[in-house]
Amino acid sequence: MTKGTYTLLVELAEPATVEFGAAGERDLSAGWYAYTGSAFGTGGFARVERHRELARGERDARHWHVDYLLGHPDSRVASVVKTAGEDAECEVSRAIETHGGPGVESVAGLGASDCDCDSHLQFGPDRESLELAVRAAHAELAD
Repeated sequence: MTKGTYTLLVELAEPATVEFGAAGERDLSAGWYAYTGSAFGTGGFARVERHRELARGERDARHWHVDYLLGHPDSRVASVVKTAGEDAECEVSRAIETHGGPGVESVAGLGASDCDCDSHLQFGPDRESLELAVRAAHAELAD
């Protein structure tokens, strides 16, 4: 079983108000979201497939903040970037903002309840710039 750090690239086709459990409601813009997580638990990268199943409506249980976004009918997982063997979700999340340029920003208080980060969920108005930032952030782990 492979373990590591992953980032989901999620499209939200329409603006939406999403209830994120105990974190409360957020008004989200239509666009692209990058959620970075750690797959160092017992299932490793199987967690990514669990997220995909939830996004497809094949699961109902929400365990992480991103699950509330993925459970919204106007969202879909467009791609996943993984880095095996690296436990670096905080570093990757911060690097996405650094590489993202104008318009890429954190969604405060989501996806980072077990660390000191403000967020592990970033918004970008277009796929290309956000995906480039995600790939650059993961590439830094390989250097």
